[in-house]
Amino acid sequence: MTSTPINKILLVEDDQNFGEVLRSYLEEYDYDVTLATDGVQGFESYRKGVFDLCIFDVMMPKKDGFTLAKEIRERDAEMPIIFLTAKTLKEDVLQGFKIGADDYISKPFNSEELLYRIQAVLKRSKNKGLDLDEDIREFSIGKFHFNYTLRILSYNPGGSDESKEKLSPKEAQLLRMFAMFKNDVLPRSEALTKIWGEDNYFTARSMDVFVTKLRKYLKKDENIEIVNIHGNGFQLLIREEKVA
Repeated sequence: MTSTPINKILLVEDDQNFGEVLRSYLEEYDYDVTLATDGVQGFESYRKGVFDLCIFDVMMPKKDGFTLAKEIRERDAEMPIIFLTAKTLKEDVLQGFKIGADDYISKPFNSEELLYRIQAVLKRSKNKGLDLDEDIREFSIGKFHFNYTLRILSYNPGGSDESKEKLSPKEAQLLRMFAMFKNDVLPRSEALTKIWGEDNYFTARSMDVFVTKLRKYLKKDENIEIVNIHGNGFQLLIREEKVA
C-alpha cells in the first residue's frame, strides 16, 4: 500500500488566532502547514524549508504579502502562491497577478472554497511541466525565432540588431499556443484550461497580464500583433512584410 505524499504549505498570516484556526483546518486534510505571523518571519521560514504552496495575507507588518511574494519569485519562479486579502479592489487583484499569483481569495471566505482552490493550484502546478498537445519545439514568428524548450525568443537572429529574451514558463507556454494558432483565433478557454488548469475570473485576469508581456516582447516587429477577439479569445496576427 502506497501513501499519498503530504503537501507542505507555508501560511503567512498576521492574525495569529485566524492563522492557527486555518492551520488546524488544513492539517485535518493532511496538509503539513508552517505558520508565520509576518512577512519577515515568513521569508525566513521559506528559506529554511521546502514547500509545495505558499498562502500569504496581503496586509502584514514588517513586510507585506506582495513584497514577500516578489522575493520568493526571485528564488523560485514556479512556487505556487495564493493571496488572502480583505480588499476586493481590482487594482490589488491585478497587482497580485502581475507578481505571479496563482489565485486570490478575499476575506471572509468559505474554508471549503479555500480547500478547493488549494487543490486546483497544486494540480496545475504538478501538470505545469506537461506538454501541450504537439511535439513542435521551435517556431518562426515574423522576425522572431522561438525555442520553446530553452524558452528563448530571439529577434532577427544573425542580424546586427539581434536580441534575445528568456521567457518565464507560462510566457513560453502561452507563446507556443499562439504560434500553433498563428493567424487564427486562440480560444481563451482553451489556453486557460491547458496552461492555468481552469477557466475562471482570476485565471482570465492572469492570462491578460501575460498577453500584455508578450505584446511588449513582440513589438519590435511592426508586422506582429496580438489582437483581442471580443468574447472569444486572441489572435496572433502576422502580416506579410511589405516589399518596397
